[in-house]
Amino acid sequence: GGLAGLLQCFQQKGLGGLVSSWVGTGQNIPISPDQIQHVLGSDQVKQLAAKAGMSPEAAGNVLSQLLPTLVDKLTPNGEMPQHSTLLETGMSILQSMGKSGTNAA
Repeated sequence: GGLAGLLQCFQQKGLGGLVSSWVGTGQNIPISPDQIQHVLGSDQVKQLAAKAGMSPEAAGNVLSQLLPTLVDKLTPNGEMPQHSTLLETGMSILQSMGKSGTNAA
């Protein structure tokens, strides 16, 4: 679970190099909404979207924009945090974006 579990999912789906760029101290490699869908699965994206009050497409777009930065910020100096709050942080960001009218239907 947590950040380590999420990163492991990316590695299992063949996107380990992409995730390593987020954890490391160099440039973050971008991820596409389709890659988000591939790693998390459509059901998970739909659940996150419903909780955030936006369409699955909008959630995929938001996650593809935020996830690299979020993981980068949660792994200062390329180190995994002791206690990860990735889900809570991500959900609060998604919810605030959904409420601010930035939904892309």
